[in-house]
Amino acid sequence: MNKINYNLEMEKVIKKIDKDHKPRLLLHSCCGPCSSAILERINEYFDIDVFYYNPNIDSEKEFYRRADEQVQLVKDLGLEDEIGVRVIKYNHQDFLEYVKGFEEYKEGGPRCFKCYRQRMEKAGEFAAENNYDFFTTTLSISPHKDSQILNKLGDFLSKKYEIKYLFSDFKKKNGFKRSVELTDKFNMYRQDYCGCEFSRSED
Repeated sequence: MNKINYNLEMEKVIKKIDKDHKPRLLLHSCCGPCSSAILERINEYFDIDVFYYNPNIDSEKEFYRRADEQVQLVKDLGLEDEIGVRVIKYNHQDFLEYVKGFEEYKEGGPRCFKCYRQRMEKAGEFAAENNYDFFTTTLSISPHKDSQILNKLGDFLSKKYEIKYLFSDFKKKNGFKRSVELTDKFNMYRQDYCGCEFSRSED
């Protein structure tokens, strides 16, 4: 089965956008570093709000450290008057209940797919309830995340909540490389594990 070029799908959408009437986009963000290159790339086409919802993170301290980096990044990019950041209250128990029975799966397996679903579903639901035109996620910028899975999930949630999902593969066009460059430029904290205690234990 041929893989879909989701970066090309996004570019098709962008080409049709009137920059004088930018559509509203809710961007689920896993962290500031991953969102950096994405915001730089698509901010001129969308009216963006960042949706920081990550109950998978294993401690409140780590959660808010990453949240603070997200807020600071928008300031460092000089976009604080254009981009809003919504930090959803930390509740790790929600994640633990959601992945119960999947704890022993290796990183990149079914537990991770459930984690993607939990976070993307919350974003899709919020976007639909608050009249956004699109929603999407930063997750595809990671070389370790399968964009085919993420975009199929986005498509499913798009139909469920009746809101458009911005297909994307942000690692393309050196997206991940650029995120590393911006992280270094702004001296950002870049964590060395995805978030949950299970991913940390595998490091």
